[in-house]
Amino acid sequence: MSPLAAHAAVRFGLGARPDAPLPADPQPWLAAQLRPAEAPGPGLREIQDALRAQRRDIRNPGVGDIFRAESTAWAARMIQTRQPFAERWANFWTNHLTVSRRAFQTTAWLGHYQRIAIRANAFGRYDELLLAAYRHPAMLGYLDQNFSTGPTSPVGRRGRGLNENLARECLELHTVTPAARYTQRDVAALARILTGWSHGRGAQFQEPDGFLFRADAHEPGPKRLLGQDFPAGEEGGIEALRFLANHPSTHRALALKLARHFIADAPPPASVAWIEDALRRSNGDLAWAARALFTEPEAQRPLRKIRSGQDYAIAVLRALGMGAEAAPILLATMNRLDQSLWNAPAANGWSDDATEWAAPEQLMRRLEWASEMAGRANTAPDALAQTLLGPLARAETEAGIARAGSAREAAILILASPEAQRR
Repeated sequence: MSPLAAHAAVRFGLGARPDAPLPADPQPWLAAQLRPAEAPGPGLREIQDALRAQRRDIRNPGVGDIFRAESTAWAARMIQTRQPFAERWANFWTNHLTVSRRAFQTTAWLGHYQRIAIRANAFGRYDELLLAAYRHPAMLGYLDQNFSTGPTSPVGRRGRGLNENLARECLELHTVTPAARYTQRDVAALARILTGWSHGRGAQFQEPDGFLFRADAHEPGPKRLLGQDFPAGEEGGIEALRFLANHPSTHRALALKLARHFIADAPPPASVAWIEDALRRSNGDLAWAARALFTEPEAQRPLRKIRSGQDYAIAVLRALGMGAEAAPILLATMNRLDQSLWNAPAANGWSDDATEWAAPEQLMRRLEWASEMAGRANTAPDALAQTLLGPLARAETEAGIARAGSAREAAILILASPEAQRR
């Protein structure tokens, strides 16, 4: 394995597998993954049926069965995939446009949201990704958009009120960020623009299973947002979200977030500018942004980021050559390492900063888990080190492996090494 390939496997991928050799030049390998990664799963109708059954009888297992199937399928993909960059990229945008199962009503929708709203649009234009996320039942439920009603709309005049949650997170986290100096007036304006955005209750109510614009809940009249006027109706919301997605402040904010995830916790300004320029010149084309990352000089410097709990667990299971049968191990380990699947503590998602993942308690949990997994290793220590660390292994780690008193002790040294914690 060449140093470039080893670096690409951890920086842009999910870690190497012993049964998937990496090319010496990773650029074509990465470029070949710039396409939507399809994944099967339950459809909207099946999810709606499970939710209706649960409302009739809280003991009905349908919603839980759907979540378990979706999460197990996700974990199996992470362990086995031959397109690890495509999966990391989709996971990044899922975290950016976070929907968490801490809001109980979202649980049934989460797998569908990740597969259909995020994965299918992750290499397209950012405005299309944003629209897909904001029109999905998971996001509409998570940020209470279903209950947002225009104050002077027909429904609003009967006492329903405006909810600003989605509008606030859109401006603060998903698009322009506070750097654009938006005001509370802009938050309220966007909330009014998006009134009526909801999802249907299914054929039982003669409504769609997915997105539904409820005209009687929409605030009438034009609205002004960040100095721009937008018309009433569903189209006004689409225009506003496209405007925000393509705003220069959004390109800058996305570039910074991408650089923090793929390059360093405090990326050089030139790295951010490099990605921002790609987004600006391509009108928010995320595949262009991905190509810019591959060629950014600072992105070629290895082992600058601390792996999150999720990243570390995936990398270890891949290096051990495990298959779909290890999906429950991955999900349980993510819980153990304080990063349970689709369960971010807040709307800003999981942190990308080393301080979150290098705390002493977190590292002790990793060491304990590494010791357990070393007992399951069926791979010779030299082969495990080559897969997990390759030419990125430090001389101290190689010396420790050589001095180890047993194969299990050597495996623990490899899995718990400083290099194994970084990407």
